[in-house]
Order: sequence, then C-alpha cells, then structure tokens
Amino acid sequence: MRRVWSTSAVIGFFSVMLVLLSTVSSGVAFSDATIILNENQILYLFSTSGQVIAAIYGLTLTGFIFFRNELSREEIEDETLVEAVESLKSRYFVLLAFITVLVILTILSSNLAIAYEGSGKAASKTLLLNVAQSTFVTSLMAVSYFIFDVIHPKRIELASKGLQAKVDPSRTAQAKGSLEDFLRNYNQIETLLEHVGKPFQETTSSAYATKYPRRLSNARLTDFLLRNGKVDKDLYQRLRELITLRNSIIHGADPVVSQDIVEASAKVLEELRTTLTEHENDEP
Repeated sequence: MRRVWSTSAVIGFFSVMLVLLSTVSSGVAFSDATIILNENQILYLFSTSGQVIAAIYGLTLTGFIFFRNELSREEIEDETLVEAVESLKSRYFVLLAFITVLVILTILSSNLAIAYEGSGKAASKTLLLNVAQSTFVTSLMAVSYFIFDVIHPKRIELASKGLQAKVDPSRTAQAKGSLEDFLRNYNQIETLLEHVGKPFQETTSSAYATKYPRRLSNARLTDFLLRNGKVDKDLYQRLRELITLRNSIIHGADPVVSQDIVEASAKVLEELRTTLTEHENDEP
C-alpha cells in the first residue's frame, strides 16, 4: 500500500511546482525563447486555457459532490467509519479549496496575458505568458492528483492508518502492548457507554425505532456525556482518541498498539467507571 501524502505536503508540493515552473520557463524565455507566439496565437491559447480549466474544475466539483454524498451514506450505515470518513472529508475540502485558488489564478493570469498583449511591454508580457501557462499546468496536475486521491480504492484504510499514527505514534516502538488487553478494556468502556446512554437511545419515538432500529455511536454518546456534565473535557478527549484508534484498527490500520495506549485505555476505563458511579450516587 502506497504512503499517502499529508494535505500540507500536497499543497506544498504543488506550490513549489508552480514557483519552479514559472521561474524556469520565464528564465528560458528571457534568455533564449524557444517558442514565439503572435497575437492571434496568444488570444486563442489563453482564452482556451481559461475555458478548459474552468470546465475541468466544474466537472471535478460536480463529481465530488456525488462522491461526498456516497461517503456520507457509508458513514450513516457504519458508525465505526465516522472518524475515517470525517478525516477524508476534511482532507478533500482543503485540497479542493487549494485547487480552487489555482483555478482562479489560472483564469486571472490568462486574462492578464491577453490584456497585456497590446501593451507593448515585452518584459511584462513575457512574464505573464509563462506564469499563466505554468499555473495552467500546475492546476491540471493538482486536479489529476485530487481525482486519483478521491477514487483510491483503499482510501478508508489509508485514512485509518493516518488516524492511528496521530493517536498512537509510538506503536512501532520496541515496547509494544497487547492488542487483546486494549480491546478488552475498550469493550468494557463500550459497555459502560451503552449503559449510561440508554436514556438518550430512548428519546426516539417507538414507531420510528421499531422500523429503523439503530443505536447511537460511541462517539455521539461521549458527546452527550460531556454536554450533560457526566465527564470532563480531558476524559472526553481521551475517550474519543480510544474510539478513533479502535475504529481505525478494524478498518485497515495496523493491528498493533503501544504499551502506552494499553495503559491509557485501562486508566480511562477506571476513570469512566468511577465518574459514572459518582454521578449515579448523586442522582436522587
């Protein structure tokens, strides 16, 4: 399985690509131009470039909307996909925003190249011509990367691996923990969440619940516990990390955990049991 680039790495790569292409092409043009365009060629080339990149962007955006709806459907059908899907949505949104900026720059630079054609300023015209085409090429490459990134058949597994790396970065260390102990602790945490979450589950009308039987996800239950003051912010955050890690493992992440995570899961289990018991005792 290939190593996926982080969002910042992708943006950095294409930004550097744009700068390098613009610099190299402009340098070549000023020193020894290999292609000289007349007025009609410039008007046709850059008007076409703007139209082409706008059409490609529109098609990409339309296809992505349908794909995003499919991701949302998968998220609804399987609660354990929530973290991975939300991670993908966040990644795709940032990449699409970056591509939007590139497309806008392409259209603006193409229009400026056309506008400067009759200005008589050779240096400015040459610079704009090369920057506009460099932006056009970079935009095409960025759109191509985005499309292949979106349709990658193992996108969920890759997202799960990324989440695992954030939650448990020390899993590759020599002191590996027991996956069985981690899952045992998690299952007990899940049991506690299900028990305390029964009042929230019962808020749905009986007719609807009978027709569409569905339980609230563990992540959503922790949200309810936090907002109702049954857990504090610190415990809530650690619960969400354990939920994310467990869901990542069952959806393609490496079935390996660090000893730190095993110990953390045991500590969270004990704290959750204690705090829930205290709240039950305080209730009249």
